[in-house]
Amino acid sequence: MPMWFCDIEGCQKPAVRHFGECILCDRHLCAVHLQPAFHRCPQWEDEHAYDPAARDAEARELAELFGKINVSALEARASSLRHGVPCSVPPLRYDRSTMSATMGGMNYHVEVAFDDGVRWMARIRRSNATSPPPALRDYILQSEVATLRFLERTSVPSPCVFDFALEGADNAVGVGYILMEKLPGKSLRWALATQAQKNKVMSQLADAFIELSRYPFDRLGSLDRPGDGHVGPFARESLTDFAGSEMRPLGPFSSYGQYHESSLRLVLDLILRGEMYAPQAVDAYLIHRFLVDLIPLIAAEPPHTEREQRHYLKHADDKGDHILVDEDFHVTGIIDWEWAHTAPAAVAFNSPIGLLPVANFYDGANELGADEAVFARLLEEKGRADLAACVWNGRVQHRFAFCCGYDLADWRGFVGLFRGLRDVVGVDAGLDWDDWKAVALRRYEEDAGLRALLSRHEAAR
Repeated sequence: MPMWFCDIEGCQKPAVRHFGECILCDRHLCAVHLQPAFHRCPQWEDEHAYDPAARDAEARELAELFGKINVSALEARASSLRHGVPCSVPPLRYDRSTMSATMGGMNYHVEVAFDDGVRWMARIRRSNATSPPPALRDYILQSEVATLRFLERTSVPSPCVFDFALEGADNAVGVGYILMEKLPGKSLRWALATQAQKNKVMSQLADAFIELSRYPFDRLGSLDRPGDGHVGPFARESLTDFAGSEMRPLGPFSSYGQYHESSLRLVLDLILRGEMYAPQAVDAYLIHRFLVDLIPLIAAEPPHTEREQRHYLKHADDKGDHILVDEDFHVTGIIDWEWAHTAPAAVAFNSPIGLLPVANFYDGANELGADEAVFARLLEEKGRADLAACVWNGRVQHRFAFCCGYDLADWRGFVGLFRGLRDVVGVDAGLDWDDWKAVALRRYEEDAGLRALLSRHEAAR
């Protein structure tokens, strides 16, 4: 059973993940019905038509969300947790001028103001066509709570969790939420920082890496039981399959090779089932079939010490705005731990995405950027040459992670990333896309999945 069926009346085909999720008409569409002959919503490339439609859709989405939130129940719950200190929630209303302060891509945030000046925040999952089914939303929220509760045991600056509730009839607030500490500071804007300010932030980030290295886990997955550090399956839409009404998230795993084998095989299955990459199914299948062959190079596990075989907590969206800083660039918090997971040291302590030299990286260059080099040296200066080595040798991990499940709508960006991956591992290096595709078609000509896709493609012509 797919994650979603097509919303067109009478259609029983699986909806395409990502490509088939339209926030404008709030529908999930199959490979047939997302085509222009059936789906008339503006595409994001046409910003003059798309942007106004997206604003209207956002306003409708939030109006529906606000209608579900029982503000009085939320205030009562927060007040009870502080032994009766009164609190209030500002009126919920849609205002695009303040959206950046209250809403991210996946969550909406409501401030809870206590009469004694204390400020909390309610983190509430948004609900639109890009959202996962309710059971998976609950699992992701619970995993984020488990991660934050674990971080409270460490010196990594992160918000304290005071309460949470999943969706359901027994939740008086009406929506799933996390009540957490509202940290001071603003999201880091890396491009606007001076080099001295960047160095100051990187030094503190290196301290956070060193602290996390003190807490190894024995499996790869997501923390899923608040309070006990248990590692369960990955809490992420892209790593979840469905069988009937049963949600089947992947993991946990004992090795990085097992993780990549399972996650890439899921992508290949979803392509064959019409749930992923419908507009470019053959290309996507070739790419991910090739990535399967690279697993022994990417996840090679030569003899290690017992310590080096362990796994460590990794932030899943470390592009920079997950770091809060004050006016002096002291880090006041690391936030947005949704989708966090454990990973081997080579991945967990690789340089954050926010430090990558973006233009060169997407052009296929594999040299480390200046900020990455500074970060590695800071780790060395702090006595952790082992963590610095994860940064110095980290480009192959970045490239492989980017190519797995990449949004091929950004074709130009993907071509550079994919060429860089082949160059850095020394397999099919130097080939442009067309030449590589010709090689791959011959290489995998006996692959049953590829043959099925090619047969469908010929039948549709």
